[in-house]
Amino acid sequence: MDKKFRVPRVWSNRELGKFAGLFNRKVVNVSGWKDIDKEGKKYKDYFSNTSEYWITNYKAEARGFQGNQKNEIFLDLEEDLDSTMYGKFNVVFNHTVLEHIFNLNKAFENLCKLSDDIVIIVVPFLQEQHADYGDYWRFTPLAVEKLFIQNNFELLYINYNDAEDDSIYIFAIATKTKDKWKEIGQHKDNQLSNIHNFMLGTNIIKNSSLSKLKYKIMKLFNRY
Repeated sequence: MDKKFRVPRVWSNRELGKFAGLFNRKVVNVSGWKDIDKEGKKYKDYFSNTSEYWITNYKAEARGFQGNQKNEIFLDLEEDLDSTMYGKFNVVFNHTVLEHIFNLNKAFENLCKLSDDIVIIVVPFLQEQHADYGDYWRFTPLAVEKLFIQNNFELLYINYNDAEDDSIYIFAIATKTKDKWKEIGQHKDNQLSNIHNFMLGTNIIKNSSLSKLKYKIMKLFNRY
C-alpha cells in the first residue's frame, strides 16, 4: 500500500484499538468487505470482548467472494433499512465507506438506525480521488458532528491525523448514552473541544507552500 494511504490507515487502526475492547455486546462492521485492517489482522480481532460480531456487504450476489464470512448479512446503505434492523446492534463500525456513497445522508441515517447506542466512523478529510466504484465526498470534523446531531446521536470522541505529507482521516465515536462512556469522552486524545476553532489541513497546506518556496529558492540559486 502506498505510504500516503498506509499512514492514515495505520493511524486509524491505532485509534480503534484504544476503544474497541470496551464494547461487549453486538458489533457490526458495515460494508466491511473482507474485514481486514491491511496490517494482517481482522477488525473482529479489535473487538475482543464482544458477544457477537457481524459484517455487512453490499449485495448477496457477492457472497463468498470475501471468503467464508461468519455472521454476514447484505444491505444497501442507500435503500430504506428494514425496520427489523433498527437497533439490532450495540456498536456500528464503518471504515472509509461513506465517501463512496453518493446518497450520503441516507447512508449515514441507516448507520445510526442500525445502532442502539454507539456508531464509530472513519472518513477521509484529505485523500486523492480513488476507486473505480465511485468516490464522491470528503468530510470536516464539523460535518461529522452535524451528521450525528441530525440523527439524534451525540459526538463523544473525535480525532484526526493532522498530517503534513500524508492523507488525513477523521476517527469519530458517537453515542446515545454519553454518561455511560465517560472513559471515552475524557480520553486525552479527544479533540472534541477543539473542532470549532481548529483548522484541520493547515499543516499540509503550509508544508506544501514551504516546499514550493524552497523549490523557487533552489531554482533561483541554480541560475548562478
